[in-house]
Amino acid sequence: MPESQSAHRSSILIDRALRAVGRLERVPHTLLALPLRLAVATVFWNSAMTKLADWNAALELFREDYRLPLLPPEVAAYLAVSIELTTPVLLVLGLATRPVAVVLLGMTTVIEVFVYPQAWPTHIQWAAMLLVLLCRGAGKWSLDYWLYRRFSSRPASRV
Repeated sequence: MPESQSAHRSSILIDRALRAVGRLERVPHTLLALPLRLAVATVFWNSAMTKLADWNAALELFREDYRLPLLPPEVAAYLAVSIELTTPVLLVLGLATRPVAVVLLGMTTVIEVFVYPQAWPTHIQWAAMLLVLLCRGAGKWSLDYWLYRRFSSRPASRV
């Protein structure tokens, strides 16, 4: 194949790749935020359900394995399950998404530092999803967006 044809084909492939990237960059945040909210909600909801399925075993984990500093094991267990029950509901509804993201980033940090440091590949995925929600919000398919539009005089493009 002559060099000019090869260069032309390369140019066509590069142009197609750039157009594909352009289309991906136009995907609305709302379309991305909903699955992020649902994914994070599922992780923490399932954790709560596991604890509640055998509360005595959960308490034992907090007493013997987790050993969080500053908090008695029973308090830590109740606090953890309370967060794991309430924040997923708020995420699914898209209500108080940014504060919820901050709370869950804090909880993820505690889990990473004190409980399961070897599970950092999982925790960094949770943190990445939560950081997107913290920085960009819940998207238009959320109560946050509806409430902002209802009660604010400013445009709701960043909710």
